Amino acid sequence: MSSSITNNQSLVLQLKSQIEYPSAGVLSKVILQDKACQYTLFCLAPNTDISEHTSTRNATVNVLEGKGLLTLSGQDITLEAGVFVFMPANAPHALKAEENLSFLLILSEKQATID
Repeated sequence: MSSSITNNQSLVLQLKSQIEYPSAGVLSKVILQDKACQYTLFCLAPNTDISEHTSTRNATVNVLEGKGLLTLSGQDITLEAGVFVFMPANAPHALKAEENLSFLLILSEKQATID
């Protein structure tokens, strides 16, 4: 499922109804994409690792369900429902799902700064 938005168009979606856990690995769904951002739902099976990498874009992680561990620039962050993480562009990060884990990842188009 992927949607694009044009001017003055809204989208309402119950994210929990979109969660599908794979038996192994990662399942990702682009929920919405516009000129500025990409909104992707990630669903990870237990014990799934995403090795360390970087992105040229700022990102946020909004955890919906489950538990995991995010290592962001050398700092370990416990992921559980309700946790919000801002990741600046080019920050090294890795992830391990300890149980079924779902989150909404939002990538912004340009590197921005936070005051």
